[in-house]
Amino acid sequence: MKIEDKVREALRGVVDPELFINVVDLGLVYGVFVEEGGRVKIEMTLTSPGCPLAGVIDSEVKKAVKKVKGVKSVKLDIVWDPPWTIEMISEEAKAELGFF
Repeated sequence: MKIEDKVREALRGVVDPELFINVVDLGLVYGVFVEEGGRVKIEMTLTSPGCPLAGVIDSEVKKAVKKVKGVKSVKLDIVWDPPWTIEMISEEAKAELGFF
């Protein structure tokens, strides 16, 4: 399995503390980029710019990714474009949230 795939799998262990769904299935992770030397850059968003638990999510993402074998450093960029919408949530997560 490639490091990028391992990182995405690790991110499935990071749960949004308000919605109780992992950040991947919520559609918050926009990109995982692995650079030379095990440097990983993650582009993700939050459900809202005023997310009161942004610091917790930031910390948990970095902690999870640093545990992946081959990862030497993690840079997390929170981006707002494109804006997050509920359409980005996976079908499984929508079912868990009762959207059906």
